[in-house]
Amino acid sequence: MKLLKFTFAGLLSTFAFSALAQSVDFVTPKNGAVVTSPFKVQFAVDGMKVAPAGQMTPEGGHHHLLINTGAIAAGENIPMDDTHKHYGKGQTDTEITLAPGKYQLTMQFANGAHQSYGEKLSKTIEVTVK
Repeated sequence: MKLLKFTFAGLLSTFAFSALAQSVDFVTPKNGAVVTSPFKVQFAVDGMKVAPAGQMTPEGGHHHLLINTGAIAAGENIPMDDTHKHYGKGQTDTEITLAPGKYQLTMQFANGAHQSYGEKLSKTIEVTVK
């Protein structure tokens, strides 16, 4: 019985750690970077699997880049327009062109139906385009 309790407790802590370990980040550019257009954007995700749009896999999804807008609430669909870029082929990097100025870039991870995983799987940085 003690072994069963230990195993169950171990499984619970593994699941809790897995949920805590889910995150996204920008590999490049870094927060506060000064870039020239076009510039490369690289995405990273931990604790989730990158999969093309349309594939509804557990703990899977794909990246979106939101320009001058914040995270999308969990469960909401990510719009498809000039300020909401979709990387539904499972891309983990892209090159974007922006006019000179200051920008807020938000990476948002979403499931295969473009439904946001919410703020917990988003990251916002600021860049200046020269």
